[in-house]
Amino acid sequence: MQRRHLLHAAALSLAAPMARLWAAPVPGGPKFILVFLRGAYDATNVLVPYASDFYYEARPHIAVPRPGTGPDGAIRLDANWALHPALQASMLPLWQAGQLAFVPFAGTRDMTRSHFETQDHIELGQGPQTRDFNNGFLNRLVQQLGDRARPMAFTAQLPLSLRGAERVPNMAMGQIARSGIDTHQKTLLEHMWDNTPQAASVREGFAVHATVMRDMQASGWEAEMMAASRGAIDPRGFIAEAARVGGLMRASFDIGFIDVGGWDTHVNEAGANGAKGQLAAKLGDLGQGLAALAHAMGPAWRDTVVVVLSEFGRTFRENGNRGTDHGHGTVYWVLGGAVRGGRIIGEQVTLSPDTLNQNRDDPVLTEDREALGGLFARLWGLSVQQVQAVFPGSAALDLHLV
Repeated sequence: MQRRHLLHAAALSLAAPMARLWAAPVPGGPKFILVFLRGAYDATNVLVPYASDFYYEARPHIAVPRPGTGPDGAIRLDANWALHPALQASMLPLWQAGQLAFVPFAGTRDMTRSHFETQDHIELGQGPQTRDFNNGFLNRLVQQLGDRARPMAFTAQLPLSLRGAERVPNMAMGQIARSGIDTHQKTLLEHMWDNTPQAASVREGFAVHATVMRDMQASGWEAEMMAASRGAIDPRGFIAEAARVGGLMRASFDIGFIDVGGWDTHVNEAGANGAKGQLAAKLGDLGQGLAALAHAMGPAWRDTVVVVLSEFGRTFRENGNRGTDHGHGTVYWVLGGAVRGGRIIGEQVTLSPDTLNQNRDDPVLTEDREALGGLFARLWGLSVQQVQAVFPGSAALDLHLV
């Protein structure tokens, strides 16, 4: 009975995501990946306002040293902004190639500073008037694109952003790597669901699973990644997942979602300075993962846009525990071969006690729905009406990101 229950649960996980088989991706068509950093990363120590004396006064223990002050110094991007040194090897080459841009002072109008409420607010994308938890903005985008885009959530649970009228498959990369369903078990599962309303979905679920496994084997990224790692990086981490996502997006999907947790740095965010410590380690892994994703995309990278965002930023001033608390405005990363990068984009303001939101954190000057709406309009040529269907009541903001 326990084995039967296990197989029954496996069948449900495969059956639930699918309502129909999706067409293969259009060669050369746009690809979009959303990377959600859950927990609110400290954007102020990623895109460093090194020209601001106020930044160094507000963060006496965790500020990233100015450019030119040694190996721990931030990497100068322009006259006002610099990059955290943990991203030098992974993200700086993309910046120099014009394939990485940053949008500071970005975020939502949600002021709760609640991880859960703000994550929901972003993923639903409905604005303040509605909170339908089965109507995410990426699902609405898929509805507008129809057969022009095949979606996939690389997560154990379907994220809110992809829930809606279009049933979307989801599967965690770690789950794929250790899948234990063999041919005999697959046959048993299909027989269990014969002559039921779910039979077609079960078959389609197995078809998605077979596609994913075939493309992973064809790409060869599993063996190459493990060999290159030399045991230094856990294959369950983001770096491993990002390489798999890149290979699968290249071969089989057009819209992807992945999330990375662990960004809530209330205590001991940095070591001796902001260039070291737990945030630096997390950024190093994230940067390597994104670089691995770009490499795995191969020629498809030139048509790809990746947006990295978080629910909100963190307080501008460090707290008494040498960490940072829940804030408001954050920094969005936009990278890809299709991106007009090498730029800091969007409305900006000189940081001071007078310009901070509630005298504690970065203000939001670029709203998430407006920025994403403008990006989607450019990527897929969406009309005003289609953008409104994706983000009701929001006006698209064209930042010329692509």
